[in-house]
Amino acid sequence: MSIGHTLLGLLESGPRHGYDLKRAFDERFGHDRPLAYGQVYSTMARLLKNGLVEVDGIEPGGGPERKRYAITDAGVTDVAAWLAQPEKPEPYLQTTLYTKVVLALLTGRPAEELLDAQRSEHLRLMRELTRRKTAGDLADQLICDHALFHLEADLRWLELTAARLDQLAAEVAK
Repeated sequence: MSIGHTLLGLLESGPRHGYDLKRAFDERFGHDRPLAYGQVYSTMARLLKNGLVEVDGIEPGGGPERKRYAITDAGVTDVAAWLAQPEKPEPYLQTTLYTKVVLALLTGRPAEELLDAQRSEHLRLMRELTRRKTAGDLADQLICDHALFHLEADLRWLELTAARLDQLAAEVAK
């Protein structure tokens, strides 16, 4: 996820302070990984330097001055271009899990146990995401569905690999 573009998109509804941007980000996108304040302010400094935001006002406070940021026309153009650009699909052609299976076979360790343990972990996470989805709002449901579909594909791969483990062991032994 592009933090900078996300913060710019949030600024399109109107100027905000860094604290307000963090709160809006966390409410909409940061359920599992909230932004650190330092990341918000370093990102805003970069966006300011690049002319994508401007300081719309400064208010004195009990601590440091509070800057209110506004998106510039260049920032709006940048967000529009980012939104129009399709994301590159991630085909996972070289995964850690595949590497572990091959290394288990190469070192004489039980790859079946590795696959079983991974299957259990995937199922545990799928149950957790299903509970979250059931109790969540539409945003949570969509995010959980995305993760569940990926986990489901991983499970299919785990089953296929388990079925072909003897073949893979023979290939690895060559």
